[in-house]
Amino acid sequence: MAFSEFEQRRFEKAASRFIETRRPPPEIRPQLDLGFRLEGQSIEIFEIRPDWQRPSETVEESVAKATYVKRAKEWRVYWQRADLRWHRYEPYPTASSIEEFLQVVDEDAHCCFFG
Repeated sequence: MAFSEFEQRRFEKAASRFIETRRPPPEIRPQLDLGFRLEGQSIEIFEIRPDWQRPSETVEESVAKATYVKRAKEWRVYWQRADLRWHRYEPYPTASSIEEFLQVVDEDAHCCFFG
């Protein structure tokens, strides 16, 4: 079940605030930028960079993901390892709100999200 329109707007607003605080300066954004997407019950944060083989094209490199589990009333926090699979972020596997998830990603205490 997808989020309600109200929830979706609230989550988009929180993610937009997070992205704006983490984005590089405008002159660097053509080489590195941040974005997010909401799909189903998940929110994903990703970096946007030019493709190294075709600089006129961009690629998205996933940074962090949270999936809302309604019956548990929690967000499950994931990070993407070198194997390109999502793994639970064991130091902080769940968050009670989207804001808490974004705070965990921002702090990046174990350098899993932004290195």
